[in-house]
This record gives sequence, structure tokens and C-alpha cells, in this order.
Amino acid sequence: MRTSPQLAVVLTLIATFFWGSNFQVTKFALASLPPWTASVERFFFAVICIFIFFVWKEGVNGNVLKQNWKAFIVLGAIGVAGFNGAFFVGLQSTSPITAALIVATTPITTHILEAIIYRRLPEFIRIVGMIISLLGVALVITDGQLILGGAIQAAIGDIIIFVGSLGWAIYTVGTRVFVSDATPLATTSWTMLFGAIILAFIAMFVESPITAFSAGTLESHLACIYIGIGGSAFAYLFWNMGIAVRGVGKTAIFFNFIPIFALVIQITMGIIPSLVQVIGIVITIIGVLLGQGVITADKLFKGVSRR
Repeated sequence: MRTSPQLAVVLTLIATFFWGSNFQVTKFALASLPPWTASVERFFFAVICIFIFFVWKEGVNGNVLKQNWKAFIVLGAIGVAGFNGAFFVGLQSTSPITAALIVATTPITTHILEAIIYRRLPEFIRIVGMIISLLGVALVITDGQLILGGAIQAAIGDIIIFVGSLGWAIYTVGTRVFVSDATPLATTSWTMLFGAIILAFIAMFVESPITAFSAGTLESHLACIYIGIGGSAFAYLFWNMGIAVRGVGKTAIFFNFIPIFALVIQITMGIIPSLVQVIGIVITIIGVLLGQGVITADKLFKGVSRR
């Protein structure tokens, strides 16, 4: 069955919901598991889930793997191992809302990378949007001290999450630029497999994953299952389907929903966000919309003239 543009929008939105919920659920996983071990457990379930569906739906095409194996390994290392390793490590010292807000700036990074690859200069309004979105993130990271003039401190986790978001931007562009003749399902499956293998090697090098796994609580293991199946397998698949049907730029804009979903989930859990967090989210999303070209200078001027 061919994926329509309308269905691609729905699937991409579902993907961002899973990712938005991951920020809160990961905190449960990290309650009794070290970050790299938790990330490996997550992708253990993710790889099993996605490959069962992959083999059933399409079957393994050796020619696709032979043609793209280098790209799959590199993209798996950057977009799966890199992004998710940074995600788990970073959430040890930053809040889910702050992390979600940092990740929300990824569409702008994606557009910058596209501009570099295709050698086209971004419009001025998009540069303004990038600056505005970064100010919104900085407002939350500094807890409002950026405006109040107090001592500015950023958690190391914020920096790690930001580096991970750069990796995801590279992955998003790379799946379209460097992978050829591969379906979204095949790209998702192979990059996830290679990324999981790399994560396992890192975990064995920096932690004791078998010992840590046995010491983990049921709550942490259930959290890993959720973010493995929903927040990884289905989210990655739906995201790549959106890219294949609607393109990188139109798909990347859905990252705006990640901090919104994270905020809604936090509220449903009884955790009330601070005023600074809410203001920062609004400023960041406005900046990202400007950076994505959804809000243009013409639209702004038309809105002002009507008033």
C-alpha cells in the first residue's frame, strides 16, 4: 500500500509523540540502569521488533545492503548510537522539558546542513528564526538568568543533548542524501541494527551491562521496552516514511511538537512547568517556525497591515 501525504503527516506526528514521551519515560529507565546499558536494552527490543516487521513486509534484499552498507553503518553510528547515547547520558543531569526544547531546534540544524550540501544561502528570515529559537532554549537552560542578568550556568547534560541533536540532523539529511534504492523500512532496520551493535560495544567498554541489567528494577525494564518498541522502532519507521513521502524539510518541522508533547505528558503526571519553561517553549517554537519558513516576512507584514 502506497503511503499518501496525509497518512505521512499522521505517522510523523505519531513519531514525534513517541519521542516527546521518551523524555519522561527515560527518567524511569535511568532510575536503576546506567545510561549506555539502558540504551542497549532499548535497542535490543527495537531491533527485534523492526526486523520482524522488515522480514515479513519486504524481506532482506542483499543488493540494498551491499550498495548502502557503509552509509548504514555511519548513519547508525551517528543517528542511532550517537543521538541516543547522548540522550540517555544527557538526561542524567538535565530535565526532560529542557532536553525536549534543545531537540526542537534540530529542524534548523537540518536546514543549515541542507543549505551547505546543496550550496544555497538560507533566507534572512530563517537566520532570524534560528537566533530566536536559540534564545528560547538559552532562556530555559539558564532558568531565566539570561534576561535577569544573574549567574548563567548550563548543565553538562544540556550540552550533551545538543551534540546529540546535531547527530540526529545529520542522520535526517543523510538518509535522503547518502542512501539509494532503499525503502524507509530497510533504512530504519539496517541503521538501527548497526547503531545497536555500536551501542553494545560502547556499553561493554564503559559499563558492566550484564551486571547492571540484572540489578535493574521492573519499572526500568518496562520503560526500556516502551521506548524500544514505541519510541524507537515505530518512531524511526514513521519518521523515515515521512521523509520519503514529504521530504526532509517538511518532515523536520514536526520536531516542533516534541517539546509540546513532553510538556503535556509532564502536566498529566502532575508536574507543573515553570513560567520560564513555558515562555522558552513558545519563543523556541516561534523561532523554529521562522527558521523553517512556515512563518515568512510577507505573512508577518500582511498580519500587521491588516491590523
